[in-house]
Amino acid sequence: MARYPHDSQTRRDFLKIALVMPGAFSLGSTPLALAQGGLRPTPACGDDGDITPNQTAGPFFKPDSPRRASLVEPGMAGTRIVVTGLVLSTACAPIPRALVDFWHADDRGEYDNSGFRLRGHQFTDEAGRYRLETIVPGIYPGRTRHFHVRAQAPNQPVLTTQLYFPGEPHNRADWIFNRNLVMKVEDASGGGKVGRFNFILDDQRRRSRAAG
Repeated sequence: MARYPHDSQTRRDFLKIALVMPGAFSLGSTPLALAQGGLRPTPACGDDGDITPNQTAGPFFKPDSPRRASLVEPGMAGTRIVVTGLVLSTACAPIPRALVDFWHADDRGEYDNSGFRLRGHQFTDEAGRYRLETIVPGIYPGRTRHFHVRAQAPNQPVLTTQLYFPGEPHNRADWIFNRNLVMKVEDASGGGKVGRFNFILDDQRRRSRAAG
């Protein structure tokens, strides 16, 4: 069973390093990953609201996606983006081996429903970090630009949610849109974009122990 640090100062120190030096936790050496600079993740653990909000999975989820951190395929059109962050408990502890499953539309706003294009899952490392390399999704009628995500700590319920892009004109018109799910996104110096988002999962085991 994974054990997390219980000292709150230790957790705060860890998160300060993660926020100030995201490059130190890069899981790859691509120019996009190294271009993160001072990009801060959102939300920060301990912010009001804490737990990442649930959202609908929509009609296009498919189980059994391939295990992979890069969804980019040869010849794929679209702007490249690398999204990184942490999966944390409500106690601000990193969650190792958390499942993070992504799926989204291509740059034309279309989903692959016959195969697994732009679909894939991964597991966080021992520090609770994930890294996704993909493209910026397109928009389609009624929706703004977004990623779909399922995140799950080991032996815990699944969080189904969506991630959004800042400054999108369609955000206001999308009735599903939630500003608490907006990523931090910047242009990368070498081209493409980099994004950051921390998932904060409800730790039901911790709540059960506290209630008991």
